[in-house]
Amino acid sequence: MDITIKPALLQGAVRAIPSKSQAHRLLICAAFADRDTFLICPDTNRDIEATADCLRALGAQILRTETGYQVSPVQTTPKVATLNCCESGSTLRFMLPVVGALGIDATFLMEARLPERPLSPLWEEMERMGCSLSRPTPATLRCQGQLKGGTYQIRGNVSSQFITGLLFAAALLEDTSRIEIIGKLESEPYVVMTQQTLKLFDIDSTGYQIKGGQKFHSPGTVTVEGDWSNGAFFLAANALGSQIQLNGLNPLSPQGDRAAAHWLDALSQGHCTISAADIPDLVPILSVVAGQKFGAKFTEIQRLRLKETDRVATVCAMLHALGITATATEDTLVVSPGTYHGCTIHAENDHRIAMSAAIAATTATGPVTILNADSVNKSYPHFWEEYRRLGGNYEQYIR
Repeated sequence: MDITIKPALLQGAVRAIPSKSQAHRLLICAAFADRDTFLICPDTNRDIEATADCLRALGAQILRTETGYQVSPVQTTPKVATLNCCESGSTLRFMLPVVGALGIDATFLMEARLPERPLSPLWEEMERMGCSLSRPTPATLRCQGQLKGGTYQIRGNVSSQFITGLLFAAALLEDTSRIEIIGKLESEPYVVMTQQTLKLFDIDSTGYQIKGGQKFHSPGTVTVEGDWSNGAFFLAANALGSQIQLNGLNPLSPQGDRAAAHWLDALSQGHCTISAADIPDLVPILSVVAGQKFGAKFTEIQRLRLKETDRVATVCAMLHALGITATATEDTLVVSPGTYHGCTIHAENDHRIAMSAAIAATTATGPVTILNADSVNKSYPHFWEEYRRLGGNYEQYIR
């Protein structure tokens, strides 16, 4: 699907969608709890559904209702399973150590750019601790064998999702395990979110040590909090002149992307230098605001190249199309201020590029066409409905 947007500021109230990051974690814990759990999660997306489907493949019964997910935990794990991760990096990196801990012969199916996204050093550490991993085809990954308890060592500068996956695995093992981080841990707030989710189910991971044989105790009913990552698009629209009341965000959330509020305010005050180490997913939308305000320099951008697209390249391409100068080196991205012009932007199957382009279009001097606009389904399927309800003016085309 492609759309062409006629520039218009947005106005109205919108409720933040449930946090994709928290929903993944709650679903996994609920699938191995001692009784049923109900997750209040009124909206879903392809990534959350991928995790739910993978847990169903392991024996959990997960019923989607109008208001959330009813999760009946796994009773007996299968010896062999096929898990479809679709395009979700979180799903793959969380579930891979889980099946390793359970000793399941599992085949993972992957779509789009997911097969290209890194699994090292998680791959090597899982093999060191008892599993055998292979790639039968370019779009599949097989995990055999079983992880053992002990000390896991992993670099912290590739993906915090590796640490989250190992925390889930350690919680399922009968022997005590410890996870040691080598070097700097980036996106640490999301590891804290994992720890808090485990704690909700009575699993203690203080110091990243988890005692073997602990049981997940269901809290009963849990509400998935609002998503700061996607809420940032509407907050950015406000920074560019729209008037949107965004409800449902927790200002004390462990989500690293709640830093959006701080950085959007800073970008409105003057040129900023922003480290992307803990907030790589915010760079596309922060760059849009920087281009309309005073510019910005983003540092520690290396992990942006490992996302749904090479986001250094796709952010630069988006800004160049809009008429803004953006230059990148290996570890920095510099955005110069300017005026947005009408143009055509290819989202390259990246939901955050599509939504960032939509916000940029609100202040452009002419129509902005976004190709592959339906890529928003990965995280925010109702984005375009909300955009129109808030006054966004666009025409939709099906190729």
